[in-house]
Amino acid sequence: MDHHPYPPPSADAPHEPLERYSPAGTPESESRAFYERMDQRRTVRMFSDRPVSRETIAWCIRAAGTAPSGANKQPWRFVAVSDQALKKTIREGAEEEERAFYEERASQRWLDDLKPFATTPDKQFLEIAPWLVAVFALKQTDDGGQVYYTQESVGIATGLFLAACHHAGLVTVTHTPSPMAFLRDILSRPKHEKPFLLIPVGYPVEGAVVPAIKRKPLDEISAWL
Repeated sequence: MDHHPYPPPSADAPHEPLERYSPAGTPESESRAFYERMDQRRTVRMFSDRPVSRETIAWCIRAAGTAPSGANKQPWRFVAVSDQALKKTIREGAEEEERAFYEERASQRWLDDLKPFATTPDKQFLEIAPWLVAVFALKQTDDGGQVYYTQESVGIATGLFLAACHHAGLVTVTHTPSPMAFLRDILSRPKHEKPFLLIPVGYPVEGAVVPAIKRKPLDEISAWL
């Protein structure tokens, strides 16, 4: 048994026993199995209109909510949209910003880097996907309190949401029209919520294709000291 050198928490900082997940396999086999499942995750822009239950999205959001955050302030809001009229309005707002991006804002280098992905200002998937999940970063708590490491916290939560969707057999695309203030207006969100990402969620259409890409190998994304 490990020696426990840590002093007990003070009386004004309540703690509880750690409930630790213990997988059936070894750390090596379980981490490899997780990698092999996540290695199949791809950004998809060809969505089916096949329904996805609200319960499924709710569980994925719950998974996102397990993310660590600065001082446990949990500075995120996941706004799940299935209303067809709202999705149409979101598409119109996104495409307006996308046209400005492709025609005025993006540098030629940026446009050249996007060519292999064949992206355009047309975002029809925003109407076809059964769910659009708008992720907002809270600039303060709902009662006006301070938040910490907001970008980092919301980024981690979003990553868990994407992993949960993939685990459920769904596909996603991280859509980032910029600026995204139109999302706050369309969704009637308060001023302390800043749009962070727009994530269509659903099933891929039959025969969907994705860009042919290669992920960097381990020796390019890691260093061992």
